[in-house]
Amino acid sequence: MNVAVFECLLIGYICGCFLTADVVCRLRLHKSAFDVGSHNPGMANVGSLLGVGGAAVVLAGDIGKSIIACEVSHFLVAPELGTYAVLWAGLGLILGHDFPIWHGFRGGKGVTVTCSAVVLAAPIPGMISLVLGFLIVLASRYLCYGALAIPTIFFIFTLFMHWPVPWVLLAFAYVLLALVKHGGPAWRALHGREPKTSFGHHKK
Repeated sequence: MNVAVFECLLIGYICGCFLTADVVCRLRLHKSAFDVGSHNPGMANVGSLLGVGGAAVVLAGDIGKSIIACEVSHFLVAPELGTYAVLWAGLGLILGHDFPIWHGFRGGKGVTVTCSAVVLAAPIPGMISLVLGFLIVLASRYLCYGALAIPTIFFIFTLFMHWPVPWVLLAFAYVLLALVKHGGPAWRALHGREPKTSFGHHKK
């Protein structure tokens, strides 16, 4: 791993460790996101507690940190790497969000940062992956299915687009990280043991 790649990965990880959902919960509820609702520092948990407005703030924050990490890596730190810099920063983002060092490597599920990374790396394949994943969530009402489908569809795109092998392997790493966080819920959903996803219900 050369220095530029390591720097992209590190920038992504540092940005990923900033958990927007936890900040929002501490400001609005005076409690950590790890201590309320589903105990997950993510948009769905905040949305169930604070409604659509709270979820929107978390979404904006997570997209924002993704843009900062990927664009700083792409244009300032390692412009010579091109898309490769974005993919490495994206990998760092997901690792930082899912396994933040400041909270004992216990973090969120990485859906928004994964979506942001694939769109920033390849806008058209990334957006198609997002749309298809969103349709899967709407049809099934299981967020875990969409969370697995998005990086998987993007990975398939990299194969058909004949991307360099290291880029394809990075895209596959996104799939593996999604499996770590969403494989269990998806398996339980297949057997009817996972609650369906609902948004916008503000618990008093």
